[in-house]
Amino acid sequence: MLVFLVAFGVSLAVTLFVVHYTRAHGSLALDTDTSGPQKFHVKPVPRIGGLGIVSALLVAVGVMWWIGHDFGQTAALLMVCGAPVFLAGLIEDLTKRVSPAKRLLATMASAALAAWLLDAIIRRTDIPGLDTVVAFSAGAVLVTVFAVAGIANSVNIIDGFNGLASMCVVMMLISLAYVSFQVGDQAIGLLALAGVGAVLGFFVWNFPAGLIFLGDGGAYFLGFFVAELAILLLVRNPTVSPIFPLLVCIYPVFETVFSIYRRRFLRSVPPQMPDGIHLHSLIYRRVMRWAVGNRSAKALTRRNSMTSPYLWLLCMLSVVPAVLWWDNSAVLAGFLVLFGLSYVALYWRIVRFKSPRWLRYPGR
Repeated sequence: MLVFLVAFGVSLAVTLFVVHYTRAHGSLALDTDTSGPQKFHVKPVPRIGGLGIVSALLVAVGVMWWIGHDFGQTAALLMVCGAPVFLAGLIEDLTKRVSPAKRLLATMASAALAAWLLDAIIRRTDIPGLDTVVAFSAGAVLVTVFAVAGIANSVNIIDGFNGLASMCVVMMLISLAYVSFQVGDQAIGLLALAGVGAVLGFFVWNFPAGLIFLGDGGAYFLGFFVAELAILLLVRNPTVSPIFPLLVCIYPVFETVFSIYRRRFLRSVPPQMPDGIHLHSLIYRRVMRWAVGNRSAKALTRRNSMTSPYLWLLCMLSVVPAVLWWDNSAVLAGFLVLFGLSYVALYWRIVRFKSPRWLRYPGR
């Protein structure tokens, strides 16, 4: 609990400082572009929320070192490995000059570092065919790097509304902490709790007012952090099903895969081209139509924030069964299929203006 409280306090304070400093002095950290297809804020907002989160985790590393040398060493090495992905994202937040390809390469470099320094390598998947690939060292490293980069990118993709990505990451980390303590892995459990505290410290200023964004630095780093903790949990604890972390992260991962399919095969545009028809965008534009009201900043910010709880519920639909059946691959695989079918069905109903009744505001 000490690690959680320290991380929360540091993140809360540093993020508040960033908000006040950027507002008082102006900064390259402000996101002034409100016209893009994935932009839903109405005034310039700082996009370097990752600073508070990483600062909190660095302090938490010191606390973990005080608790136990082995805990602190694992935590410190993980933060070292995360440096390339965080710095690449932070530089993009400040300069807008780091391409998606370069950010992806930085994420892959961080994953490769973790594979080298922490032996964070996927060697079992319980997926027919893929287990044959990861049986070879080169194949295992390639699959690991690809998986970490994919999860990091997927968290960045869902970072579109106040509180959306941050609360989903909190749910993922809580599930990792729970299973870690179930199997007696205190190091991973403490790291996950530190992550929960750090993200919640940011969340206070991000939801519902939207005073600061995660930015690419924060979103990519959190995706990396979640992915690496999940891999380390599997490496260190054979009783945990390798399907468990996939189900925990399936919402952002499936959002990413479905978006690639939709752009490439349905719209015939490059997969990396941004658009405004992600599931969270559709909920904002079509399910939340009743909340349009006037066009004031206050009204639009309220509409933005009220979109996120719908997606938190979707994320919970995968996280809860993952926690309940964390050691049963067959059951977890069934929930993976169920989630995919439910997501697609929900998406196509909303895109055709036939939102399920339970999604609609009472009286509308």
